[in-house]
Amino acid sequence: MPSRFHKPLAIVPAYNEEGCVRGVVDEIRLRNPDFDILVVDDGSTDATADEARAAGAQVVRAPFNLGIGGAMQTGYVYALEHGYDLAVQVDGDGQHDAGQIAALRFHLDRHPELHMVTGSRFLERGGGYRSSASRRIGIRIFSALLSAITRQPITDPTSGFRMTTRHGIELFARDYPHDYPEVEAVVMLHHHRLRSAEVPVQMRARAGGRSSIAGHWSAFYMLKVLLAVLVGLFRARPVVQPGENAPVTAEHAI
Repeated sequence: MPSRFHKPLAIVPAYNEEGCVRGVVDEIRLRNPDFDILVVDDGSTDATADEARAAGAQVVRAPFNLGIGGAMQTGYVYALEHGYDLAVQVDGDGQHDAGQIAALRFHLDRHPELHMVTGSRFLERGGGYRSSASRRIGIRIFSALLSAITRQPITDPTSGFRMTTRHGIELFARDYPHDYPEVEAVVMLHHHRLRSAEVPVQMRARAGGRSSIAGHWSAFYMLKVLLAVLVGLFRARPVVQPGENAPVTAEHAI
C-alpha cells in the first residue's frame, strides 16, 4: 500500500556523537531511502557535524547546547519551513533501530486519525535494551500518570523514537517542551486534542555518547518531572491551526 506521506524527514539530535552519528545516518538511508535526514548538532565540541555531513546528512548547528528539547524543536521548525509532512526522531547514539521506522509509518498510514506514534520497548516481551532498574521505576511512575491524564495506555513515556504528521510538526515547531520533552510532549499533544498511539519496537543500548539524564534519576529529578507535567496541564499554549506558519525560523548550515 503506497504511503499517504510524500515528504518524510528523519531528525537526528546529536550531542558529541562523532563515534556513531555516521552509522546512524547510513542506517537510516539504507533502510528508508525516501527519507531526507537532518542532524541537529546540539552544540557539540567534537566532530559530530563533520561526520554527519560526510555521511550526506543536512546539518543544523546550535551555537551552544540547547538540550534535547531545544534540538528537537529546531528540527521541527526545519521540517515546517521545508514542507515536510512526516517527521521521525532517531537519536544520534544508535539506540533506535532505523529498520523499524517503516513500522511507525505503516501504523500512521493505517490510522489517519492519529497524529503521532511512539515506539515502545514495553509493549511486547523481548523489546531489547530497557536501561537500569531505577530508571524503569521512574518510567512506570510516568506511565501511570500519563495513562491517567490521557485515558489511554502509555507504556514507554520516555521513548524518543517518535513519528509525527504535519499537524504534530506544526504544533512542535511552535511550542515544544525543553526540560523533559518526551514526557511533557505526551501531555502537550493531549492538551491540543491530537491523538497518539504506541507500537512495539526493539531498542538497543547506546552505541556511544552520554545520556543527557545520566545520574539524574533521583527522587529530586522525579519530583521536577512530575511538577513539570502538572504545570504543563494548566499553562496557556498557542493554538496551532493546520497550515499556519510557526513564528520562528531555523538557521541551518549546509
